[in-house]
Amino acid sequence: MPTPDATHLQQAVTETVTVLSPHTGADWQVPAGTLDWTCWTTAAHIAHDLLAYAGQLTGRPDTGYLPFDLRVHDTATPADLLQVITACGGLLHAALTTAGPDTRAWHFGPCDPAGFAAMGVAETVLHTHDITTGLGVPWQPPQELCAGVLERLFPDAPTGDPARVLLWTTGRAPLDGRPPRNPWTWQAAVA
Repeated sequence: MPTPDATHLQQAVTETVTVLSPHTGADWQVPAGTLDWTCWTTAAHIAHDLLAYAGQLTGRPDTGYLPFDLRVHDTATPADLLQVITACGGLLHAALTTAGPDTRAWHFGPCDPAGFAAMGVAETVLHTHDITTGLGVPWQPPQELCAGVLERLFPDAPTGDPARVLLWTTGRAPLDGRPPRNPWTWQAAVA
């Protein structure tokens, strides 16, 4: 599996918009899967993280997150949220495309562009899974994208179906009789 990059991030964002667009008329105030957030809040969170990762890569702080945040207006519709996700995904895509491989920025230590790409893909597909679960839409994250995320962020993950393993490593689903992993964390910083 290739290391996650800007192309994989774009694939994840496109997949999210494709799978969720037919359901923008549904009630997005329902819980998103097992999360405490609504589907609306979870979609806003996807956009937030994509923007935050773009900011980190371009600002290159080495001790913490830049002091800015994304505010999505309360009146935003689910269709609006998908446009915001697309825009923020585009910003991270641009940051990934222009960052050299030696670029480092903080995410609980020095993180490289591949780490930010993997986190962007993970946030996008995992929270899309949460939203589709909340909306009752059958969907699984794409295997190839999950495999890249596992390789980069969860080097200790067990082998198996990449989507099922990623859902397990992030506390969302059982795996082969094992309860969902909790607590969990990923390793984005490089040595």
